Amino acid sequence: MLVVGLTGGIGAGKSTAAARFGELGAVVVDVDGIGREVLAPGGRAESEVVEAFGPGILDESGCIDRGKVAAEVFGQPDRLAALEAISHPAINAELDARLQVLAQDKDAEVVVLDMAVLAESRLGQLESGRGYTVVVVVEAPGEVRLPRLIQRGLTEEQARARMASQATDAQRRALAHHVIVNDGSPADLSAAVDQVWAKLTKH
Repeated sequence: MLVVGLTGGIGAGKSTAAARFGELGAVVVDVDGIGREVLAPGGRAESEVVEAFGPGILDESGCIDRGKVAAEVFGQPDRLAALEAISHPAINAELDARLQVLAQDKDAEVVVLDMAVLAESRLGQLESGRGYTVVVVVEAPGEVRLPRLIQRGLTEEQARARMASQATDAQRRALAHHVIVNDGSPADLSAAVDQVWAKLTKH
């Protein structure tokens, strides 16, 4: 089973590329989704995060409000590091459990880990050896990403701040085995994903 780490800056088109990999036959694991699950009621990191950050991050029903957590850590490196020290091991533990199950599935020849913070973290790097061994990066120029983010509802200032808070294209590219440049049409992106898929599966 080949495990691929798929990443890209916000607005680059990573999720669209992940969907195309899924259409081609990959099992796509939403690592950001696992991040939400570990903070949900009963999640692996819920109680520890509440203990570390206090009741101010809870909503009216007593559940962790991810928006409040984001506000607590954005632009605060120490607070972000504290959150990641709790949540990232929990995410990796859940990810490892899922990959262990998938390894028994003969149809899961290629697993794609759809993950925003590959270059910025050790997510997907598992002590069991089941983590990703190939990295695919989706990138697009800032002038292409910015309008996409504004279209999603962010202000230009918010979009630029989000982009600046992530790894640079150069940092992601340094880890990449394959780079997909998404500066054209959706059809162009699909074609580029298809080319990488052919290399991954040696078709």
